[in-house]
Amino acid sequence: MEILISIIDKNGLIFGFLVIGLITLFSDLFSKKILNSRIPGSAIAIFLGLVLGYLGGFFSGGEKGLADLQLFKGIGFLGGAMFRDFAIVATAMGASFYLVKRAGMLGMISLLLGIFLFFFIGVLLAYIWGYRDAASLCTIGAGACTYIVGPVTGAAVGASSDVIALSIAAGVVKTIVVTIFTPIAAKKIGLHSPESAMAYGGLMGTSSGVAAGLAATDPKLVPYGAVTATFYTGVGCLLCPSFFFLLLSLFFPN
Repeated sequence: MEILISIIDKNGLIFGFLVIGLITLFSDLFSKKILNSRIPGSAIAIFLGLVLGYLGGFFSGGEKGLADLQLFKGIGFLGGAMFRDFAIVATAMGASFYLVKRAGMLGMISLLLGIFLFFFIGVLLAYIWGYRDAASLCTIGAGACTYIVGPVTGAAVGASSDVIALSIAAGVVKTIVVTIFTPIAAKKIGLHSPESAMAYGGLMGTSSGVAAGLAATDPKLVPYGAVTATFYTGVGCLLCPSFFFLLLSLFFPN
């Protein structure tokens, strides 16, 4: 056993690939044999990953989920931002510039609509939670756009640290929901073409959630959804601490 643990410790990344592969295999078999493919295996795998991440953080007392356990430290590297971004960029090799250009207007409309929709949903939730100042409302609203836009906006408008933390939490919850439910709802919402993927990425906005959800639906759609989702973050960082904050200041003066 000591020899085995030593081998795993020296080959953490390879062991991480093995663990992810086993989870994926189990999820696919469970989906086909038990659920008759009503829920995609990828969605089950994502859910199991979240559960294992929570349990890992709970038992270790750390903040990196399963990677906080020495035996699974390779998963932390495998699940890091570098591998995520590499996977998204790699899939872009199959993207058609013609299709991206043809869906340009659709992507722009969905982008603006998605930012407005989620921002004001976040503002409404913040108002229900009892916040009445423009800085807090704007920061939590921005967090509902993405967990990156939230802290950027909070720092710009002078929000408190606890409000910024709430904005990050709102964005993380949104990412998890988009990740899990994208493959489940894909057929019902017609998510099967590059144009629909660009519109979806613009509406949802969360790059991580959209990329993971589309990868579970159809890997060929990932670069198209990632295009508008990435722009979503940039436009959100521009609009939320400026135009939206000024707009909220008219109704909720600090």
